[in-house]
Amino acid sequence: MAEKVIIMNIKNFINDWIDAANTFDSEKYLGFYLTDAVLEDPSVGRKFSGQKQVEDYFNSYFIGYNTHTQIVRLDISGENQVYLEVKFTGDFPEKEIGGTFEITIKNSKISYLKADLIH
Repeated sequence: MAEKVIIMNIKNFINDWIDAANTFDSEKYLGFYLTDAVLEDPSVGRKFSGQKQVEDYFNSYFIGYNTHTQIVRLDISGENQVYLEVKFTGDFPEKEIGGTFEITIKNSKISYLKADLIH
């Protein structure tokens, strides 16, 4: 019997991940990450390791600032690399700022994410 191969639709995955973030659905948002995922954000000067720390990041910088994310540009390289340029709006001093996400996907989940702001 032939092995069933599931091909991930990365564009849908990213859109669903952004929707979970924009609706502040922590459980759904965290479901996009491997349990040992690493999220690095040079703009806050920290690296967050594991889902608990990713949840702390999400609570502080997204829920805490009522941050909403809009995709400006989406580039997919191969089967597991994604580059996103985004616009953030929220209750932070700038009210609107650009940003980027560099994402590595492994086993249909985010294994590494580098988030940064564009000033």
